[in-house]
Formats: sequence, C-alpha cells, structure tokens
Amino acid sequence: MEPLSIDAVVFNAPQGTRTTSPVPSEAIPINQPKLKGRQRLLHGLQRMGSSPSLAGLGRSRSHSLRSGGKASMSCVSLASSGSPYAQSYGSSYSSEMSAGFSTAPTSVANSPPGSPLFDDKARLRLIGPEGPTSVPLPSEMRPVTKDGIEGEGDYFSHLVVKKKMQRRANFNFWADMPAEIRMHILRYLKPKEIVRCSSVSKTWHSMCFDGQLWSDLNTSDADMYRDITADALVNIITSAGPFVRDLNLRGCVQLREQWNKKGLTDACRNLENFSLQGCRIDRTSIHCFLLQNSRLVHVNLSGLAGATNAAMKILASHCPKVEHLNISWCNNIDTRGIRKVIEGCPNLRDLRAGEVRGWDDVEFMHELFKRNTLERLVLMNCDSLNDDSLAALIEGVDSEIDILTDRPIVPPRRLKHLDLTRCRGISDTGVMTLAGNVPFLEGLQLSKCHSLTDSALTSLLPTVPVLTHLDIEELDGLTNEVLKAIAISPCASHIRHICVSYCESLGDSGMLPVLKACSSLASLEMDNTRISDLVLAEAASMIRTRNRAARGLTGSERPHVGLRIVAYDCANVTWTGVREVLSRNAEISRPSPKSASTTPTYPREIIGLKCFYNWQPTVEEHTKRVLRGDFAAAARLERKWADWMMLNEEAGMGGAGARRRRRRAREAQLMHADEEEGGAGMGGEGIGRRRRARSGPGGCVVM
Repeated sequence: MEPLSIDAVVFNAPQGTRTTSPVPSEAIPINQPKLKGRQRLLHGLQRMGSSPSLAGLGRSRSHSLRSGGKASMSCVSLASSGSPYAQSYGSSYSSEMSAGFSTAPTSVANSPPGSPLFDDKARLRLIGPEGPTSVPLPSEMRPVTKDGIEGEGDYFSHLVVKKKMQRRANFNFWADMPAEIRMHILRYLKPKEIVRCSSVSKTWHSMCFDGQLWSDLNTSDADMYRDITADALVNIITSAGPFVRDLNLRGCVQLREQWNKKGLTDACRNLENFSLQGCRIDRTSIHCFLLQNSRLVHVNLSGLAGATNAAMKILASHCPKVEHLNISWCNNIDTRGIRKVIEGCPNLRDLRAGEVRGWDDVEFMHELFKRNTLERLVLMNCDSLNDDSLAALIEGVDSEIDILTDRPIVPPRRLKHLDLTRCRGISDTGVMTLAGNVPFLEGLQLSKCHSLTDSALTSLLPTVPVLTHLDIEELDGLTNEVLKAIAISPCASHIRHICVSYCESLGDSGMLPVLKACSSLASLEMDNTRISDLVLAEAASMIRTRNRAARGLTGSERPHVGLRIVAYDCANVTWTGVREVLSRNAEISRPSPKSASTTPTYPREIIGLKCFYNWQPTVEEHTKRVLRGDFAAAARLERKWADWMMLNEEAGMGGAGARRRRRRAREAQLMHADEEEGGAGMGGEGIGRRRRARSGPGGCVVM
C-alpha cells in the first residue's frame, strides 16, 4: 500500500453503520468534549467545506462527531508513491508553499486565520509513512487569531482583547520632586508670598526659610517693609545667613529692638550690597555689620544717626572693595571720616554725601583730586562748599599753568555726574573751573545756586560734549543766552533732560532754538517761565518730525510718550497752544495719491503735557485715548473741548447776545463733559462710545 503523504479527508458515518479506515484508533479523538450551540454548527460547516471528496456524496446534512462512538473518521491517501513529496507531512500547514498557512480548499477563498470557518479547537495530527502521530505543530505553524494570539476558542471570543491595566503606585508630585526644582519654583514668588507659604507645614517652613531663596533680600519692593513682621524678618535673616548677598532693609523700623537678639548681626557674613537707609539701628550694630562683611561693594547708610566717623574708619580698614557709598544726611559724619574711606578704598567711584559738613577743607579736596577715581559726586545742600575747595577738587593746588590759555595743566576729571544743588557758597568763579576739565560729564545739577549767571554756563556748556541732563532750576540770573548756548553746543544732539523751571527771564527766543536743535529731548520742565504757545507748537512739530523718521505702527503696537513737557503757571500759554499739542498727538498721516503704500501712518511718539490745572483733566483723558490707540475718540474730545473753550470766551464778552452766548457755552460744556467721562472707544478702529441723547431745548448742536 502506498504511504500516506498529504491531505486527509474526514467525514462522519451515519448512525448504526460500521466504517473501515486505515487510520489507527489512536488518531480518533475519543475524549473530545461535546460541542454545543454555535461552536457545533461552525465545527460542522468547517468539516464539510474542508474536504473536496464530499461534493459527490449527496448528503443532506453533516453530522458532528458524537461522543458515543457512533461516528468515525477516515483518512484516505490521495498521493502516489512516486510523489517527490512522499516524506512530507500530511497537514496542509506543512506545505512548502503554505508559508505557515493552510492550503486546503475551503468554502471561502483564502479565509484568513481567525475567520468563522476556522475552528481553533480542532485537533491536528501529523500523518507520516508510519501513520498519524500526536506530535504538536511547531509554534510558528500553529493557527493564530486576528490579534496574533494562539486560538483557544471560537472567533467571537477574540473580537476584543482587553489588556490588564496595572495600577500606578501613589505619586506625591511635590515631595518626589528634586529639591533644586522646588527651590527654583519658589523663586518666582514674592518675599511676602514665600513667608505666607511657610505656614503650610513644618516641611514647607524649613523649605521657605532656606537660604537659597534669600540670596537677594530687598524689603523695599512692593512696600514689604510695612507688611512683614519683625519676627518673620529676623527669621529670614538668621536662616538665610551666609547665603545673603544683597540685603536692603530700607525703612524697616520694626527691627529697632531686634538688632541685639537671636544673633541677627552675626548671621550675615557675605554681604556685597548693604542698605540700612531709614532704619532705626544703633551704632554698635552698624559696626558689627561692617566688621563681619569684608566683601561689601555698595553701602547705603543714608539718614542714620548711628553712622559716625568711627564707622567710616571701620569701613576703610575692613571693606576695601567698596565702590558706592551713600552717607547723605548723616549728621555725625564729616570729611574727616570720608578721608579715611578715600585712603582705604581705592575703587570708590560713587560718593553721595549730601548735607555733610567739612567740604571747605582744601587739603581733603586736594586728596580727592590726586585720587581722581570718583565718577559720581553728590554734594547737595552742602553749604560749606566754596569756590576755593571746588577749584582744588577740579584743578588741584599750585598746578602748572598753561601760558597760552592761562589754565592749569591737569589730567581730565573722570566725573560723569556732579550734583551741586543748593550749594550756596559757589559762584561763577567756581563753576568756571569745570570748563575744559570734565569732558565726560553727563549730568550737571546746579539748581538753586542763586549766585550763578550766564557767563559761567556759557563758558562751560561748549566743553561738555556728552551732556545729557542739565538742571538749572530757580536761577534768577539766567537769560535766553544760556538756552542759545545749549542749542549751539556739541551736546545738543545728546541732551535728553532740561529743567529751567522758575527761571522767569527765559522765553520763546531762547527755547525755540533748543527745540529745533535738541532732537533727542525727552523731558522739558519750563513751568513759571515766559514761554508762549509758540514753544508748544514747535514741540509738537518736533515730535511730528520724529514720527516721520520712525516706521509706522503695526496692529498690535501702541503709541508711547516720547516727550514730557511741564508748562503750568506760564502766563503766555493759552488753550490754543494746548489744543495744538492735543491735535498733533491724535494726527493720522494719510498716504499721498502718488505713494505706493495705502496704509495710514499713526504717531509713534506723543507729548505728555502738564498744563493749567483746570485743563489738565481733559489733557489726561485725551492722552489715555491716544495711548490705547483710539484716535477717533481722542480727536472728537479735542474738538468738543475746543468748541467749549471758544464759546466760553465768547460768553465772557459783553454787548448784544451775551446771554445767548453764555447759554451756548453751558451746552458745549455739558457735551464736553459727556465726552470726557465716556468715550471708551475701540482701540484703533475709531469707534467711540455713543453718547446718550439729550431731550429738550439743550439737544441742539452748537452753532
């Protein structure tokens, strides 16, 4: 008999008949469980469709294999002995062309594994020359379902594969976070908020008072010195300790009784910036701070009665790195203590010593001249300063004289800012010594030095080419010649701030050249002077020229104040000049027909004006509208205000129609008041707030 090689035909015999088959008895699944329901139906359909020999049997229905042994299976060899595949396995899964899938014909062409015609529970036997064997198929040749899982049931049991979700362990986000990240997050909080967070728990308390958060302790920010308690402030300073670099205790009067408790003065030993301005601190505590912090660079002891010459001596011997020293209004310090600092701190660049006595000491001023390290010197309200001491500071003592210019030959001073406000002892002689010797000067304040005249400033201004701030307020002896000297000086293109308030002799003839020459001007204070509307019109023209040079505003940008003018209490300034400023602020430049661009240009810079107090509310409201981009509402407010002012002037005139003019002025005033109170328009679209209509005889428009 030829050996069995490939396909096996399986069929069920009718009940009560005996069948003969070459398949041994061990190939029949005797212990196969009885199938029921849907599985039984699908099992029968699969067995019928998997054998081509059943086509001619003409059986009405197929019978499933029963557990009673009344049915049998037969395997018939369809291969010849000469087949080259005589040694191959009988299963269709073992064919070389099967690639691991069954090649037996089915009722549905190319039914994939996992289809309803495939029974995952069918037992498969490998049939060889010696007969069937119970060796299972290799894992790569076993039938699989649609999801790639070995079939253990019917098709419907594998439609949805539910993965078992593993429950995540509890995670404490804040506690498991690295300490460095927590500290970085807390740095975004304000000091006041950090102190409040410290009351959450003990862990938060220790974390909030960690020194890494308090390397910069500035109690002057957001009025913290008023809200924070003395105990909390002491706790912060003592806990931060060596971490603190910048300590600003300005205005902390609540520490008056705490300086000698809990080691407050011993906690900080690495300070670089130190400020006790306005504190109530004793002399011993000041000395302790200075003795223990040798790295100090900025020291501010302004207004402290406990600061004395002894503190200056300690500062000179233990803090050689000091660059900025503020001892203004320290009544117990004079130039003898400052001399120690000058000798012991070679890097001192900024000295502020307002109301300090002893500046008439020529030897001390000559010592400052020889050092020549100061870049900022503030001597406001120092009545002891005179022309001789100022000359010793600038030109030295017994310096060599140039025979051509009759001036001392000395190296230029490094001063960049000099404040001599209310130094009543100096005159033109002392100020003239600055000419030619301070080429780096950027800020000069000579306010309320009533002895100064035009000759001192006209000789000084041409020699300061980089001057940006000039304050000559309340100098009665100045005339328009000083302003003309500013306009023709080398500093005209750099100067940004000019203050000539209460210089009652200055007027249009001097201020107009300044506005034309000083194109970078940002602040102009000229209250209580003789200027007129011409100056305001020239200022508006200057801002208009700046706007032409600058690029136009985009959709998200808004104008900003480019020039601040103070012009109140000026008798020659009328509402006409104020209206000119308001009109230019809201002016929109339309493109010309020949221009390629069709986009209008909005002003980038405007004028912030401070004028007569009765007009100031209208000016401020107009400025608000322009700054938010509502140019149409601003122009409407300016027009209504101008109508009211004109009718108000007419109402003040006598003669026929005076009563009618007064009534019309009142109506215009009401309309202007409505426009000033409302008018919250849409920014940039020119749509203002619609005013509620008035009924009655007052509803008619003016004129």
